[in-house]
Amino acid sequence: MSHPVIDLRSDTVTRPTEAMRAAMLAAPLGDDVFGDDPSVNALQAQIAEMLGFEAALFVPTGTQSNFCAILAHCQRGDEYIVGQMAHCYRWEGGGAAVFGSVQPQPLDHQPDGTLALQDIEAAIKPDDAHFARTRLLALENTLGGKLLPFDYIEQATQLAQRRGLGRHLDGARLFNAAVAQAQRRGTDARAEARRIAGCFDTVSVCFSKGLGAPVGSALCGSRELISRAHRIRKMAGGGMRQAGMLAAAASHALQHHVDRLAEDHALARRLAEGLSGIEGLKVEAPQTNLLFVDLVGEAKARSADLLAHLKREGVLATGLYRLRFATHLDVDAAGIAHAVAAIRSFFHA
Repeated sequence: MSHPVIDLRSDTVTRPTEAMRAAMLAAPLGDDVFGDDPSVNALQAQIAEMLGFEAALFVPTGTQSNFCAILAHCQRGDEYIVGQMAHCYRWEGGGAAVFGSVQPQPLDHQPDGTLALQDIEAAIKPDDAHFARTRLLALENTLGGKLLPFDYIEQATQLAQRRGLGRHLDGARLFNAAVAQAQRRGTDARAEARRIAGCFDTVSVCFSKGLGAPVGSALCGSRELISRAHRIRKMAGGGMRQAGMLAAAASHALQHHVDRLAEDHALARRLAEGLSGIEGLKVEAPQTNLLFVDLVGEAKARSADLLAHLKREGVLATGLYRLRFATHLDVDAAGIAHAVAAIRSFFHA
């Protein structure tokens, strides 16, 4: 009997659990454009309270959440400082620049994913008509599966605040970061999520990645910033009507799927251990649920062949710029064992 497909392309591929489907079917509904969908309102209050903000806005996607945040902070002719590999710069179609006329100022990352404080300081433009107005620092946590050190987050956001910049966090995988940070500190993941979020003026959280909801993100911030973001969401076509079924899935995920992210992290470590020692592979030790692997030496030119081999073996992965494997709630230990065996068979054929 053939093995079921092990989809390690992303943690976005999950399907709602039976309990989540039941919560969706039971959700009371209204018209969220009129502001009277009770399930959406409950989710917005839930995530805002959880992260320590006054308000939140439910949006269809993380891309739209970041877009609304940047345009809520910045006006035409302004700029935001961001990392070269940050999602809201590299992977979101340039939306802030294309639709918002907000210029990104990308900086190179340090090996741990941070932006050097001196680079941030140097990138802030003087108040001069020759330059775009620097208005915002945007960080991402986790970034490529890496946990940004909390002391660094404090230093970077304090620098931004001293220089009069807004502070936005793309926390698409904020709860992955919080779980990893909680394990290091021996604390509670929800407390760590709130601690990280407290360094920022706005925070975007994605429900459709590790948390396992089918659709949706939330942008959290002050009532004033969220009011601006609400207007931008409308312009961007993000006003949904009976969105409560989607919001109920997100609420269920916040209640039941945060702590279990530790299982995904453990499976990523198990996958890394299973691939260690294979000649031609360089495995980067995962900090959360994303494992990056590089082909080196003579194997370097064979990444496309490896992906094709894995697909034939019922294992899906991505190789957009590096080989990436993402663990999530639809992957178990047996699936990881099958993936390890499939990869090893390619190199030992």
